[in-house]
Amino acid sequence: MKLLLRSLARNESTTVTNKSIKNDVKEMDAEDIDIETITTYIDIFTRLFILDNQPPFATKIRSSVRVKQAEKRHFSDPSLACALLRATPEKLIGDLETLEFLFEALCERDLKIYAESFGANLFHYQDYQNREVDAVIELPDGNWCAFEIKLGANQIDSAAENLKRLQQDIQKENGKAPDVLCVICGLSNAAYRREDGVFVVPITSLKN
Repeated sequence: MKLLLRSLARNESTTVTNKSIKNDVKEMDAEDIDIETITTYIDIFTRLFILDNQPPFATKIRSSVRVKQAEKRHFSDPSLACALLRATPEKLIGDLETLEFLFEALCERDLKIYAESFGANLFHYQDYQNREVDAVIELPDGNWCAFEIKLGANQIDSAAENLKRLQQDIQKENGKAPDVLCVICGLSNAAYRREDGVFVVPITSLKN
């Protein structure tokens, strides 16, 4: 179970399959583990509120687009993943890729808390045309907002372009496009709206 938790920590904020987790555990230990055992353990972790995965979002696109139905893996708090990986601040500064996954998990945990406080739900978007959005908040009336989460300010432009492209593609397919596009950034000093209509919000601005 400890090896399984470590594998889940290594795959925080990804849509890794149980089969990939099985192979990861096997690499860390000479013994193999059955897929059904992994499923049972993960169910136990979920019922103990150790895991809190992010379900997939399905827009009602009237086209041939198929949305993947994989959940994004999350611990209930990203600090649990840090503890399992023995990720100190010094180690994370030297491994920005891992830090970005943990930063994404932190933002998504907060977004879920705030969304649920007014009856909304948090999802992620991923389809078979390799279009992805880190976080989706669906409001009770069916309207939805798309969020990209980036650690560095140098990634804002590419994240905004990805959101605009998704919005335009869904509109072309006569689907229900997101009403709000937003980039959450770890290294941004102020919240503002870009000329293309995409909001940029620092993590310190997230509040209910």
